Amino acid sequence: MDAREMKVKAAAAALAYVEDGMKLGIGTGSTAEEFVRLLAEKVHGGLRVEGVPTSERTARLCLELGVSLKSLDELPELDLTIDGADEVDANLTLVKGGGGALLREKIVAAASKQVIVIADESKVVETLGAFPLPIEINAFGQVATRIAIEKAASRLGLAGSLSMRKSGEDIFMTDGGHYILDASFGRIPDAEALSAELNLIPGVVEHGLFIHMASLAIIAGPAGARTLKAK
Repeated sequence: MDAREMKVKAAAAALAYVEDGMKLGIGTGSTAEEFVRLLAEKVHGGLRVEGVPTSERTARLCLELGVSLKSLDELPELDLTIDGADEVDANLTLVKGGGGALLREKIVAAASKQVIVIADESKVVETLGAFPLPIEINAFGQVATRIAIEKAASRLGLAGSLSMRKSGEDIFMTDGGHYILDASFGRIPDAEALSAELNLIPGVVEHGLFIHMASLAIIAGPAGARTLKAK
């Protein structure tokens, strides 16, 4: 089973949690896109859902495939969000933002009664940090913000490069008009402490640590899909 097949397996297992009439948060990324494709098939078969996309990229795919969308202002309270992740640990703490949509993803997740993560086995880790942590920052004062992040990381014993995300030769811009610093800290033994430090920095708009947000993770591997619950 190749990587795409595993993503499809995870997406298919998550679809079983979607009920008729749900207000549904729809995530961003390659695994979430497989979910959108399967969801669209169900919608064409009569399933009624209203979706809130977490990115313009997801919105375009939903509209192309015929999945009905609303804004989060129109549906401020959601039944369920299904989204991918770049890393998942045993407590269902996540690193997200590889696709650049972490701010909207976190807002939508926070507005949901339940969040289910879908991923392949390669995303499951013992300790977060192998995948660089995306940190969304304001363009204004970016150098000062970078320095503040480095100091905060140092206080926690973390070190590593901070790389401005690029799109070709240009700086990558999020849907909200912000930049992303990818922080290669290596192991992050205390995600809650790092989250607290980053939240105190005015230039940090949001970060990719999702803590106490996911209730289930559906993980697909060669043997099929399995479900993880937080310890």
